Amino acid sequence: MMMHKIYKNSLILIIGAALTFQGCSKEYFDELSTNPNQVSEATLPALLSTSTAKAGLNNFTVGSTVAPYVQYTANPTASSASDIYETIDFTGMWDALYFAMADVNELKKLAVKQGSSEYLGVANVLMAYNLMMVNDLWGAAPYSEAFNPNNFTPKYDSDQALYTASLTLLDEAITELSKTTATIKLAAASDLIHAGDRSRWLKTANGLKARLLIKTSKTSTFNATSVLTAVGNSYSSNADDAGMATFVLRNNWATVSRNNAALTLGGWLSEQFVDHLNGKTYGLFDPRIKRITDVTVVPGNPTYPLYIGTVNGAGNRINGSFNNTTKDENYISFNSPWTSDTSPLLIMTFAELKFIEAEAALATDPSRAYTAYLAGIRANMDKLQVPTSERDAYLADARVAVGAANLTKDLIFKEKYVSTYLNPEAFNDARRYDFKYKDFTLPQNAVLTSFIRRLDYPLGERSKNGTNVPAGVARTTKLWWDQ
Repeated sequence: MMMHKIYKNSLILIIGAALTFQGCSKEYFDELSTNPNQVSEATLPALLSTSTAKAGLNNFTVGSTVAPYVQYTANPTASSASDIYETIDFTGMWDALYFAMADVNELKKLAVKQGSSEYLGVANVLMAYNLMMVNDLWGAAPYSEAFNPNNFTPKYDSDQALYTASLTLLDEAITELSKTTATIKLAAASDLIHAGDRSRWLKTANGLKARLLIKTSKTSTFNATSVLTAVGNSYSSNADDAGMATFVLRNNWATVSRNNAALTLGGWLSEQFVDHLNGKTYGLFDPRIKRITDVTVVPGNPTYPLYIGTVNGAGNRINGSFNNTTKDENYISFNSPWTSDTSPLLIMTFAELKFIEAEAALATDPSRAYTAYLAGIRANMDKLQVPTSERDAYLADARVAVGAANLTKDLIFKEKYVSTYLNPEAFNDARRYDFKYKDFTLPQNAVLTSFIRRLDYPLGERSKNGTNVPAGVARTTKLWWDQ
């Protein structure tokens, strides 16, 4: 297990080095441990910097992995493995998540040693966040034995046990972050998510708790009141959003887009997502599309629709004549406030929480649900810098402004799908919703007969801890909360 060799000196590398860890060997870390030019022990600020950076980077890595599964993106090549549900080895992503948790584990231990409630609270939030992503992608995974450096074959905890562990971590974080008397305060310059603001971290802990609790909406354990309590203790505006915006060069999504402009051809938007916005699916043009992507370029045909997506599994295919070096279909834009060079990698937003609130309140308080639903749309549009007149016209349209009595779960999920664009959480929502977005179909040439529900365990893990890796878990097997 790679997670056991990430100790002390390797943890305090600057962010640029943190981005290159995946190729590091045991010998590299051993060399660091004896290098006289390296400090002998990590500090809280250094561990905080590394851990907050990796939380953002893992958000991008997981988000880009699941984007084709929720049909935000599509590959321009027909029958691409990422589009058609073929097995893919995600050893690098697994390692990245466990490297991040190993760093956070060191942060947590040092916070306890030095008696800092603020660092301890943040460590618990970051551990919960990374563990939630592992749990959501693979189900069962190592955790309770994962960070013992003498155990190279830790047991796998069940998917429900990992969910419970994440919830416990968030509850512990809320307890610690509610304290206002910490003798060691968060270092603002080292906190790449909330700049040392304890109160915002407390809100994020509650927000992530609400996200976890709404995930059980299909189970008998679901408690809407608990969800609404967590929401009420979380964000009050877009200013509270959790995002990481410190990069070696630029936002990772902007890099995808700029590489596309240079014809390396990643980051094409799915027909499902584009048609969700351009008026084809719902008969209503959503102005957010103009703040998400750039208009297409179709040579010799100026009347062609301005926003055109790529069909998952089919590849780029406009008129059957243009290839994917022509910008005849839409792709992620570095001109968007969501994916520009300096945009943060968004971990959680106020808009998402409003939709969580709307869903949780729908059955018992339709008025509250409706108010939250409209607030979620407004917040997302403001985040995308949609002009006020266009925002208000959309919100006033009878197909959106349906009134509290006519609000449905379908409308809530329709709008939330836009607000979680490129976020890993979209895959959880799609599964909870059973992929029932309007006109959402299996990719062309899909190798599965139903929608994907999880990832295969990576080859690297099977080679190192194979006796503990669950066997025979199909990609269509539902997680416990998805039953």
